[in-house]
Amino acid sequence: MYYNSNNLNKAKSMRSNPTYEEHIIWEMVRAKRFLGLKFKRQVLIGNYIADFLCVDKNVVIELDGGQHNEDSNIIYDNKRTEYFEGNGYQVIRLWNNDIRNNLEGVYEYLSELLSD
Repeated sequence: MYYNSNNLNKAKSMRSNPTYEEHIIWEMVRAKRFLGLKFKRQVLIGNYIADFLCVDKNVVIELDGGQHNEDSNIIYDNKRTEYFEGNGYQVIRLWNNDIRNNLEGVYEYLSELLSD
């Protein structure tokens, strides 16, 4: 599959400089710590970068901050979601605020969605 080299470099940079919320979720799921599932972070899928990809379940997890409530970002996010879903991925969106203030609830929510 062809990847835009700018996006490939951006994904590498994002892996090296995660947001606080990305760091928290990565610590939760890395090294098969979460339900024994394999996750990758800042993964190129087509020309989009998925925050997290659960390889075992074909699930993309997107972390959203307040900027995702702006009209232009809502349109872009919907387009990305359609692309991911059109390529066989389920998309789960998590709010940064929930990660910061209700990590236990986020854990339970993901557990419910990703358990067999």
